[in-house]
Amino acid sequence: TLTDAISKQFTIIVLCIAFLAGVYWYFKDITMVANVVTAVLIVACPCALALSAPFALGNMLRIFGKEKMYLKNTATIESLAKIDTILFDKTGTLTTTKAKVLYEGLPLSQDEHQAVKSVLRASNHPLSRTIYRQLNGLPPKPVTGFKEVLGKGLEGHVATNFIKLGSLKFVGGSSDDLRQTAVHVSIDNEVKGKYVLKNNYRKDIKEVFSILKEDYNMGILSGDNDGEKYNLERLMPRGAALIFNQTPQDKLSHIKLKQRAGKKVLMVGDGLNDAGALAQSDVGLAISEDINVFSPASDGILDASSFKHIPRLLRLSKKTMKIIKMSFVLSLLYNSIGMLFAITGNLSPIVAAILMPLSSITIVVFVTVATNFTARRTSEFLKHDNYHVLPT
Repeated sequence: TLTDAISKQFTIIVLCIAFLAGVYWYFKDITMVANVVTAVLIVACPCALALSAPFALGNMLRIFGKEKMYLKNTATIESLAKIDTILFDKTGTLTTTKAKVLYEGLPLSQDEHQAVKSVLRASNHPLSRTIYRQLNGLPPKPVTGFKEVLGKGLEGHVATNFIKLGSLKFVGGSSDDLRQTAVHVSIDNEVKGKYVLKNNYRKDIKEVFSILKEDYNMGILSGDNDGEKYNLERLMPRGAALIFNQTPQDKLSHIKLKQRAGKKVLMVGDGLNDAGALAQSDVGLAISEDINVFSPASDGILDASSFKHIPRLLRLSKKTMKIIKMSFVLSLLYNSIGMLFAITGNLSPIVAAILMPLSSITIVVFVTVATNFTARRTSEFLKHDNYHVLPT
């Protein structure tokens, strides 16, 4: 981290200065050696360096939490500040889980619908949760032999029925309408029909993309077919990579390729299908309609209602690192002036011991006030009409 890199050099430099000052005063006035060396070591205490990053990042974690973005540690903010590429999953990330669901195919009895709902209950995939909520009024039944195949579908036994849900190929079919987002159903190895979902994109998606495209390379990595390609091309910046029909391993491999090219990747996804990609990326962010349901591979969870705040949070991470660097400069100025007095023998160890905590308090106050001020200022800046230029 930034603190580790600077503090290592700081310690070496301070020890060298103390040694050289001791040698100088040994030959000039041996009675001053102890006072000078002690004063140098005390006044150059790296407490300010050690405190600035934890206080700045910790305070920013609190601010992020108020915006319903929950990061697992402060190092994630440093990683966010370095991001130059953002990749989005589609279903459950750019789309909400409140899509309208229609069933097409052979009629299902109430017991069969109930069996389907029972199998869906055990899955956290956004499509599964969407259909599950639509099948209201039907209490789920016990499921045995449940299995979820990432990127393909789920299966399980309910009473005497064997239920499979997922892609048409997974449930035993052959051809599919690639223009639709659908979950196919087979019961006892007979393809019955499909639940068709009309994608409902998040209302702030245009605004978010119009801001992000100024500073980041963007793209989509989706396990779904390319039926929504036309709509997404209208939403995403021109030239953005739109990649569909990706298995979990495909997503992970794509991110590895980006990283080998020197890119710092933020993956924004939802569900276990994105677990590998979230873990491989420099920062993995899980979007969740319910923050109790998220991928454990993620570095952070963002409540879906705060999707519009992604540009602000990324901007704040960069601003936070600038504040920390500014605090380092202040600390360096203090240490330089203090050591100048200490080396020349004009600063006693007792006075140095008094100045040391004062410098630490100053740094803590500075980073706390600066992060709070920056958070408010960034919020006002992103609300400015000139910044929200929406694509036609």
